[in-house]
Order: sequence, then C-alpha cells, then structure tokens
Amino acid sequence: MVRVGVSRLRSRETLLGDFRRALRELAVIVGVEASRDLKLKEVPIQSPLSSCTGHELARPLVIIPILRAGLGMAEALLQVFPDARVGHVGLYRDEDTFEPQSYYFKTPPLENSDIFLVDPMLATGQSAADAVDKLKAAGAKNLRMLALIGARPGVELFQSRHADVPIFLAALDAELNEKAYIVPGLGDAGDRYFGT
Repeated sequence: MVRVGVSRLRSRETLLGDFRRALRELAVIVGVEASRDLKLKEVPIQSPLSSCTGHELARPLVIIPILRAGLGMAEALLQVFPDARVGHVGLYRDEDTFEPQSYYFKTPPLENSDIFLVDPMLATGQSAADAVDKLKAAGAKNLRMLALIGARPGVELFQSRHADVPIFLAALDAELNEKAYIVPGLGDAGDRYFGT
C-alpha cells in the first residue's frame, strides 16, 4: 500500500481530495512505523470480565509539523495519537539561496517527551536540520523525523548534522533538480495539499 500511496502523491493527475487522502494515509503508516519502539509503561486496567495489565506511552508525544506542508501529516497523526500535543515550526525556503528562513516557533514542553517532527518532503534536508537545532535548543532529546518522500542528498545532510535522530520515509528518491526539488518527487507538497 505504501507504493500505491506514493504513486498517488506523485501523479500530477491526482485531484486535490485524493492527494489529501493519500498524504494522510501515508502519514499514518509512517507514524505507526515510527512509534513501534516508543517506550511504554504498564498500567492496571479493568476489562468487562477481569482486571489485567495494559500499556500506555511512557512519555508524552509531541507532534511538530514544519509549516505549512507538515500540517496535513500532523492532522493525520492526531487521528492515531489523539492525546499528542502539537507544536509548530515555521520555516520557508528562500527561492534564490534555498536556505531555510525561520518565522515561527511555538511548542509545548519538550523535555521528557517523544517528538515527531513532520514534513512531507525531506529535500535538501536544511529545513528539517534547522528545525531539529531549534527543538534541541528548547530541550528536545527524543526526536524522530517523519517525511513521506526524501532525497538522498537531503537525508545525507540531515544525518550528518543529526545522526541521533532517526528518519522514517515512505520513499527515497535519488536526486534534486536545479531548483532543489526532489526528482521525481511530487512537486510542492504544500501547494498540492492546500490547493494553492
């Protein structure tokens, strides 16, 4: 199903509603994979028939989208993790230099939390790496980067700056074009998700 979803995202024929649905479905798949080894704690529960031991997350989960494209992924992940808190990192890419420009940063407390940083595209890796810099400065320690499509150069840059932060992707493409877009990629995820 991952390859089917990625194909829907890539196709320029995919209509707005179908694009949004595919993005949300893939975000859930990537999010579940990223949550696989989150620490749990045992809690006593009472079923209708007897008492037993249940489990819940040992640390609070914080979902932090990189604005604006990451909002669609955050919305989908909140369906799976409804008790997660949400922060926001506002970054945009300077179209001449491709360098990230920061314009907003607001998070709940990050210490002793598990953090999912989400953005559909991991292209140059600069925005995600800068976002992690800001999150670590704010006390984040247990970070995971979730994206749908990454480019090998961006993944390598991100890993060189934050080797301690695992990356979860639905697809990995080989290259970037001269405008630093992932090829074949899917175009501008934010524009396609929001219909702009």
